[in-house]
Amino acid sequence: MDYYIINAFTTERFSGNPAAVCPLTEWLPDSTLLKIAAQHNLSETAFFIKEQNTFHLRWFTPTIEVQLCGHATLAAAHVIFHELNYPGEEIIFTSLSGELQVTRNDSIYTLNFPVDTLHETNYPDVLIKAIPKTAQNWGIGKTFFLVELKDEDEVHALIPDISLLKQVKAAGVIITAKGTDVDFVSRVFAPQSGIDEDPVTGSAHCLLIPYWAKKLEKQQLVARQISKRGGLLYCSNLGDRVLIGGKAQTFALGKMLI
Repeated sequence: MDYYIINAFTTERFSGNPAAVCPLTEWLPDSTLLKIAAQHNLSETAFFIKEQNTFHLRWFTPTIEVQLCGHATLAAAHVIFHELNYPGEEIIFTSLSGELQVTRNDSIYTLNFPVDTLHETNYPDVLIKAIPKTAQNWGIGKTFFLVELKDEDEVHALIPDISLLKQVKAAGVIITAKGTDVDFVSRVFAPQSGIDEDPVTGSAHCLLIPYWAKKLEKQQLVARQISKRGGLLYCSNLGDRVLIGGKAQTFALGKMLI
């Protein structure tokens, strides 16, 4: 089986979020897909099958299947467009999160994803200990718990207690603040899903984009995830959908013997 390693939301070899992408002709057992993802040991491995006019797309961390992943969707689109020479300028994926559209405009791939909304909730006691900074605001979306800190420097310097973050009842914890040279910055920690810190998290921006669009009173935003590898995202708030744009770089390709 062919596989590709794609760095998403970047054009640099050693930055962005690496995802493994595996084109299939038929579905393997879920247990095998999970073993492949664990073998790759990246935050996400994407598997897809070509259907009539769409591609059926699934995402696995090293430990679980997830309902939505942005960077691995962008990586899969890059493989289809760039490596498999797909002739169109638009791809429709079917997934656990419904129908997802990816368009290509020069070197930028734009994901059309469902919006997520922040809801008020109590601040978990465990976060007081896990994040040694004062939260400016917080809330929970469909899967992520979001915490806003004072500024970009606090987000960048944060060293959270991963073992305590794992106790938060969410798929992961987003730490965010207003940016200095971009509209907003973030970091995403998801030990609950087998990922201590995710380099660049497209799905988290389903929640971040409407949050900062409202706060900054603008619908077009540029965001940076300031993990060690880092990544740049071009964002638009459409109301019930969000657009998440980024570039991608093929890092490796090879064969798996299954």
